[in-house]
Amino acid sequence: MTQAIEQAFALAKQRFADIGIDVEAALAQLDRLPVSMHCWQGDDVRGFENPQGALTGGIQATGNYPGRARSAEELRADLEQAMALIPGPKRLNLHAIYLESEQAVDRHEIKPEHFASWVAWAKQQKIGLDFNPTCFSHELSADGFTLAHANAEIRQFWIDHCKASRKISAWFGEQLDTPSVMNIWVPDGMKDLTVDRLAPRQRLMNSLDEIISEKLNPAHHIDAVESKLFGIGAESYTVGSNEFCLGYAASRQTALTLDAGHFHPTEVISDKISTAMLYVPRLLLHVSRPVRWDSDHVVLLDDETQAIASEIVRQKLFDKVHIGLDFFDASINRIAAWVIGTRNAKKALLRALLEPVEQLKKLEIEGDYTARLALLEEQKSLPWQAVWEAWCLRHDVPAGASWLGDVRHYEQQILSQR
Repeated sequence: MTQAIEQAFALAKQRFADIGIDVEAALAQLDRLPVSMHCWQGDDVRGFENPQGALTGGIQATGNYPGRARSAEELRADLEQAMALIPGPKRLNLHAIYLESEQAVDRHEIKPEHFASWVAWAKQQKIGLDFNPTCFSHELSADGFTLAHANAEIRQFWIDHCKASRKISAWFGEQLDTPSVMNIWVPDGMKDLTVDRLAPRQRLMNSLDEIISEKLNPAHHIDAVESKLFGIGAESYTVGSNEFCLGYAASRQTALTLDAGHFHPTEVISDKISTAMLYVPRLLLHVSRPVRWDSDHVVLLDDETQAIASEIVRQKLFDKVHIGLDFFDASINRIAAWVIGTRNAKKALLRALLEPVEQLKKLEIEGDYTARLALLEEQKSLPWQAVWEAWCLRHDVPAGASWLGDVRHYEQQILSQR
């Protein structure tokens, strides 16, 4: 098996060299592109603050596949199993509800010490951590408003929660020597007709201004704001719309988060990347798969995933775009979901790195659209899979679907006992 992969890789390198692609240079770049895995796939977004509490804020994890992680220790063990089957650099994206504390800690009182075990684990795994304040599934978000709430005391609670989250995020970056990207998403909105659409947006803008008022070291912490078209319970009006968040990120020079499932079904975020980069310093991408809108299905190696990766590579946005995943499927093995989705994201990046971008751009500027289309289509059948399998071997992970055997073994030995 190994010999066959190496032989196929040697042939593939020559095929790509024929169109001017240095495969080794492409793999070196791929080794510098971490994908931030999302912790909430492993436990259906329950967290450890109140794991029996109901999800709110338009978030749903559907399915009842056995083996859900019930503690931070179980979740970290599951992540380790998944990461062992995924090649290349990785990060982990945490939500605030994944804190660890023997006593109950409300959201506005969270501190770095409540995430000490996560940092120790990240050091052991040699990965970076990203962070999110959790502005949903709480008694003070029950009416659908948080940072845009009309009640000043409730609004201040969520402001203080986000401020506390920024300090935790900056501590992650300091401890792990890599900046933590902290994404702020709020579920604020209304189910039915809304009369005053301006006042909530003014309140949200003012809340965000107060949250980011303290300047933090960008080497440790990066602020990002995430928009949404609508949510369950907020079908008619979402305060943090795309226009709001793009305007806010551009005017305050924060990062902007683009989630693949947060737009109209006919929209794609791959086409928004180049526009947003004209106005904001950084982007955070939540790569997901919407089915009938924001359903957060496992990422496939489909056209949009490829288009997202290609846009990053074609515009050389390696240092300006942070790649994160966002899906939670409780209908299949949760570890397999991580492996499938993350491997697909990395496959898309590899395929993009193996594209003769400069040649294609030259043809485009010369107006030779015939050759451009011909090369783009021929590129699809070149032996990128041979390069992928060789890269997997270099990282000591299964090259093909044999990783599923490792997941099944873990399921029999560990998950079935939960």
